[in-house]
Amino acid sequence: MRMSAKAEYAVRAMVELATVDDGALVKTDDLAKAQGIPPQFLVDILSDLRNDRLVRSHRGREGGYALARPATDIGIADVLRCIDGPLASVRDIGLGDLPYAGPTASLTDVWRALRASMRSVLEQTTLADVASGALPEHVRVLADDYRDQEEKRGHSVG
Repeated sequence: MRMSAKAEYAVRAMVELATVDDGALVKTDDLAKAQGIPPQFLVDILSDLRNDRLVRSHRGREGGYALARPATDIGIADVLRCIDGPLASVRDIGLGDLPYAGPTASLTDVWRALRASMRSVLEQTTLADVASGALPEHVRVLADDYRDQEEKRGHSVG
């Protein structure tokens, strides 16, 4: 999975909004400064998030943005799909329609497993989980395992 800068910024902005008191509106500039996101880029991101009903906005001097529903009800996957589309796709072809035959036929199941693995992390981790630092147990275990592998290799792994 390769995450675009736009998707990564969107997740950061949404987690930042998850830390705001319920109903409080955050101005675009304040959100941009808090997360180091280019303001004009953030305007486009927030527009996409609003169109997908993940944030709500109010215009005017006292206006700004807020989450459209509780942070506990918005998964990281919701944000990523809004910005970048499907979590894992192969050449934008449905997994059942991939032209694999012979020795490559089982690749379809590899891609299914990859998608299922990503979904288990991204759909089950909410904005509230990230904002509070209380990630789901299976996500913490995977992250800890990854860190252990990095330490054993003595460097970052991809």
